[in-house]
Amino acid sequence: MRGFRFTDYVPEDAVGKTTFEKLLDIFLELVQYTSGDVAETLDWMNELDKQYKLTTPDYGMGDFIEDLKRKGYLKEEQPGMQQLTGKTEQQIRSRSLEQIFGKLKKSGRGNHRTPYAGDNLEAGADRRAYRFGDGLEQIDFTDSLRNAYQNHGIDNFRLTPEDLEVVESTHDAQASTVLMIDISHSMILYGEDRITPAKKVAMALSELILKKYPKDTLDILAFGDDAFPIEIKDLPYLQVGPFHTNTVAGLELAMDLLRRRKNPNKQIFMITDGKPSCLKEADGYYKNSFGLDRKIVNRCLDLARQARKVKIPITTFMIAQDPQLQAFVQQFTEANQGKAFYSGLQGLGEFVFHDYQRNRRKTVR
Repeated sequence: MRGFRFTDYVPEDAVGKTTFEKLLDIFLELVQYTSGDVAETLDWMNELDKQYKLTTPDYGMGDFIEDLKRKGYLKEEQPGMQQLTGKTEQQIRSRSLEQIFGKLKKSGRGNHRTPYAGDNLEAGADRRAYRFGDGLEQIDFTDSLRNAYQNHGIDNFRLTPEDLEVVESTHDAQASTVLMIDISHSMILYGEDRITPAKKVAMALSELILKKYPKDTLDILAFGDDAFPIEIKDLPYLQVGPFHTNTVAGLELAMDLLRRRKNPNKQIFMITDGKPSCLKEADGYYKNSFGLDRKIVNRCLDLARQARKVKIPITTFMIAQDPQLQAFVQQFTEANQGKAFYSGLQGLGEFVFHDYQRNRRKTVR
């Protein structure tokens, strides 16, 4: 009688890995959900080990912790107080990049190119005949001398303008981006963790820029009751607070950061799930979490128009399905002449990447 034999499923990416490497993958994933809390992460791993037997008789969780310290993933500032190292923070960003933009192929430290030709840029593979005005640095003298030999022969050797061959170059666009992340309380309400995917996208985008577009700039800020800039190394530790959503403060800070950047390509990405519900005034905070308060909404729309005047497009990634909120985002987008994506958490990274690529091709003059 023919039958079927079932065995344990072993993921392809786990084949050939040591126990430490398998545990490290789990550790690096969980530590993002605990906002960098090493003790809580290890508690979770102990519970998972009891249920799913992650360790082996020869390699326990204590061995794993010692290896984390020995290999430079953890440091102990005080006895019993483990902290992540810079190596771990970089590893988390690299994992986020692979998870979200994993289909991208690696390339050199050049910039993404636009279809426009230009001078003083990285050489391309294409060649063309010399034209008046081309610089000496663009001439391929090896190919030009070969042309001269073929055209005139060795006995009557000379180099004429018709022999010159030029290396075609393309115009490199440089972009300055500000990524705004909503850290209001609603980012963890309703049984859905929205802040961790938002952080992963920010880490993936920052690692992409560091590796592939080193001449671009990326500023990251968080906004709740107030707005404040975040360094890339601090992203794993970002937490949601009991905050309202001060979109105005976030936009003001984003525009201030971009005002300091000298290149012409500037853009703002805003990841949010809630309505603007807070303003900071001279005598304190003005808050209204019950509806789209016209006072707050009008300030947001004013800032959208100001950004439009200085040619800063705002792309809003809305991770909420409320029709009223989507109507506000549409109004905000029209005021700025920007773009809006009503995205689920699963497609957020793809939306951000494609829009980043598309926007950085444009040169605003």
